[in-house]
Amino acid sequence: MELGLYTFVDVRPQPGSGKAMNTHQRIKELMEEIKLADDLGLDVFGVGEHHRPDYAVSSPAIILGAAAAITRKIKLTSAVTVLSSDDPVRIFQDFATVDQLSDGRAEIMAGRGSFIESFPLFGYDLEDYDTLFREKLDLLLNLNKHEIVSWKGKHRAPIENLGVYPRPYQASIPIWLAAGGTPSSAMRAATLGLPLALAIIGGTPEQFVPFVELYRKTAQEAGQDMAKLQLGINSHVYLADDSQRAGDEFYPSYAAMMNRIGRERGWPPLSRQQFDYSRSPKGALVVGSPQEVIDKIMYEHELFGNTRFLAQMSVGDMPHKKVMHSIELFGAWVAPELRKELGPSVNAAHEDGIQNQVSS
Repeated sequence: MELGLYTFVDVRPQPGSGKAMNTHQRIKELMEEIKLADDLGLDVFGVGEHHRPDYAVSSPAIILGAAAAITRKIKLTSAVTVLSSDDPVRIFQDFATVDQLSDGRAEIMAGRGSFIESFPLFGYDLEDYDTLFREKLDLLLNLNKHEIVSWKGKHRAPIENLGVYPRPYQASIPIWLAAGGTPSSAMRAATLGLPLALAIIGGTPEQFVPFVELYRKTAQEAGQDMAKLQLGINSHVYLADDSQRAGDEFYPSYAAMMNRIGRERGWPPLSRQQFDYSRSPKGALVVGSPQEVIDKIMYEHELFGNTRFLAQMSVGDMPHKKVMHSIELFGAWVAPELRKELGPSVNAAHEDGIQNQVSS
């Protein structure tokens, strides 16, 4: 199973101004997080796309291009690319460039995103929410497969026998479909033979078992090679040296982030009791000591048989030093134990001496 991290690169909005505080510093910290993940031998690092004052990155490809220059082995992916409100040609060109910079380590995680700000920003109608995604995914897959493209759709000018460049360093860029549990997303990914990334950020993991079963059943009926089918689980994760400290350190920033979004969507405030319940052995949060995190990831693997697990750690106002220590614990202690149980991943040979990097 591949193990990695992803982030939305949260920043704190400055009241009344609409501007983020310390965006420059936050991006510098992000580079340190990516570099540490690579040094620790983790397999994947993902960067999200948002168009709001509380997130620092609107163009993951630019960040990943910078990351390509300071890393050696780690795969670099968006998490996610908001495909519906972007141009697939430009997405492909950007990530092909990242792929060249990284010697073939780029990926695209395509999704519709968890916010809608990008639609009016780039002149798209929310009534076309579903058709935009279907059409643009079709074009992106076409671009990835063919150097010379002819294509016609409803929401974009046609392409008539044109080459799209640069081409990636790999034969093609791995494209994952990101989903939050909507059955149509599972069926679309399965029918197209795409890897599926499932975000579990609420409820219980067990609730998503029928979703994963639908993905596999649909893939089998579509004649996909089941041995090559990939499934990723994305979760909120935080580690500290002991369980109590992990909960105490993570709760304030996590609750502030969830409550800020919740006020926009009509959710009730998150209490400490609800938070603690969610980090219980069968809850959605993967927060605790290294052993608790190992146990939770193993539990989810027993449910889903997933081939990838990505941890979102830098949530809200989490101090950079604490995030770095959480990454160290994940990479130096959790990852090696999981690999012993589940088999080595592509970067497992990177492990020797890593435990010595963990700060006290």
